[in-house]
Amino acid sequence: MHSRSLRLFALAVLLLALLFVSASVLAVSTVEDANASSLDPDFAAGKRAIADKRWAAAIKVLSSAALRDTRNADIQNELGYAYRNAGQMAQAFAHYERALALNPRHRGAHEYVGEAYLIVGKPAQAELHMKALEVICLLPCEELEDLKAKIARYRRDEASASKQP
Repeated sequence: MHSRSLRLFALAVLLLALLFVSASVLAVSTVEDANASSLDPDFAAGKRAIADKRWAAAIKVLSSAALRDTRNADIQNELGYAYRNAGQMAQAFAHYERALALNPRHRGAHEYVGEAYLIVGKPAQAELHMKALEVICLLPCEELEDLKAKIARYRRDEASASKQP
């Protein structure tokens, strides 16, 4: 009996160690991707245009960056964000879908596409992305907390609107 308990304990320790190692590997690859993206002058210009809320300019330079780096989920996510804020939802969804196809664990894309689904009145779809973030974020993460708050606000607004005569 003691031997079995010891083996179970050793297995639990091993699984925990594997979990931490895989989480740190994912974190390193995300940082490397972010650093690689920031080297592209069009990506950097697109981020500045987004910060200034110049959506058309952001779309133009990020599209150029995307042509050169077709496998970059960060660029696709930022394009989705720019298109969404420009009111072009079909293009926004296409770029979020591409970002998630390239990196199914892209936290920013899950958050932003969830927000986009709220804009078009599809809270159930937003909740699917919130659930994905609950799995992806081993610990609470900003993207999950932001999307949860926006879904809760959407539900409150929806409930108060239904009470209006």
